[in-house]
Amino acid sequence: MAVDSKFQSMDIDVKIKKFTWRIQNFSSLEVKKLYSEVFTVDDYKWRILIFPKGNNVDHLSIYLDVADSATLPYGWSKYAQVGFGVIDQLDRETSSTKESVSFCTELVVDDKALLFLAVTDHCFNVREADWGFTSFLSLTELHNPKRGYLLNDACLVEVYVCTDKTLDFISHEFIVETDWDELKAKEADCVKAVIDNQKTPTTKPVEITPPSPTQSSSQTVAIEPEEPAEEDMNTFFTSLESELSSSRIVYSKEEAKEALAKINEALNTTPLNLNDSGKFSPLKQAIMILARFDGSSTTLTIQQKNELLGLEERLKELANRAAKAVQDKDQLTAKESIKRTMTCNLESSLIRYKDLETEVKQVDQILAALHEEVEGAQKRKEKMLAERKGIYSSCKEMKVELDALGKELAESEATAKVGEEEEKSVEAEWGRIRDFISSIEAKI
Repeated sequence: MAVDSKFQSMDIDVKIKKFTWRIQNFSSLEVKKLYSEVFTVDDYKWRILIFPKGNNVDHLSIYLDVADSATLPYGWSKYAQVGFGVIDQLDRETSSTKESVSFCTELVVDDKALLFLAVTDHCFNVREADWGFTSFLSLTELHNPKRGYLLNDACLVEVYVCTDKTLDFISHEFIVETDWDELKAKEADCVKAVIDNQKTPTTKPVEITPPSPTQSSSQTVAIEPEEPAEEDMNTFFTSLESELSSSRIVYSKEEAKEALAKINEALNTTPLNLNDSGKFSPLKQAIMILARFDGSSTTLTIQQKNELLGLEERLKELANRAAKAVQDKDQLTAKESIKRTMTCNLESSLIRYKDLETEVKQVDQILAALHEEVEGAQKRKEKMLAERKGIYSSCKEMKVELDALGKELAESEATAKVGEEEEKSVEAEWGRIRDFISSIEAKI
């Protein structure tokens, strides 16, 4: 689904740039996250990232994102201050009511005050390429038709970006009363280009909830945290950090020397020993003290202060690079160990393979001998089967002849009995004839 949006930019002054993003058909967006067009600040490419339905929370989530972070070299970082606002197009003043949020602050340009819903700063790098507010504005309040956040279903987002560390973008020095008439006059052209066809829907108002502490879009926020609420604690400490960073505390020379000693102590260790987040907390405070120290004879230049402010990130980067180098060496050692183990296993397997090859040949010879014996036995079996069939056939024929002979024998027995009687009769008659002849012979 194509997203209908308009994007405009304007320079508030040389160091601060303002970007206005009007998103049409906001309620119909089906994407989980949405990027603005890419814009350039201080020769780097940026873009706005929003989660229309919240980044795993029931709030609108908004961030400033480094557009080409995937192509940036390892170790790249860039400091930026950013102010976010979602404009109530019915009454701009209610967009920035100071009592409604915890992170509200004002930016003064040409004696005019521009009031934001939320302001933060961050040192962007490859690992943390986006930064902003996960719980920026309640979705209930965002979609409240009595408010003008989605007038004609169009959302108007404003972002102010400054990459100059010498300009304390969120300090109390810039907070003044806002002259809304002059503000509207200064921004008339920009607002007119992105707001049209306004009409006023009504519904029951919903209480505004404050935005969450600044964080990356990849971080997860619990929607229903247990007591004490995680969001409340983060809000408190982020606000406290903002106040402390903008305070003008004057540190003594002894405190500056002590801070310098802590930094030197850290530098006297190896970068690998610093690869522990707990060791950076006192170091960060020492760097802040040294950066704010302003002795009469040892005033630091702006360049030195800027370099000090970026020192923590540089030390973290070096510690991470050292840890990665050790990790790479450990991985090499582990892989070499695995290689040796696998080589030994391969050699053992090769020996076993040759042994098995010899055994297989021996078994083949046994099988060949057995095969010849089986063939001889098979032939003997076939001969015996043939002989058995011959016996069966001859026996069957003899049985038939025997059965026939049995019938003939009964008849022969009867004939033989008659023959015996006839033989007796013949013998008797034969005897009488002999007797007769004998009687005649006697007379002659």
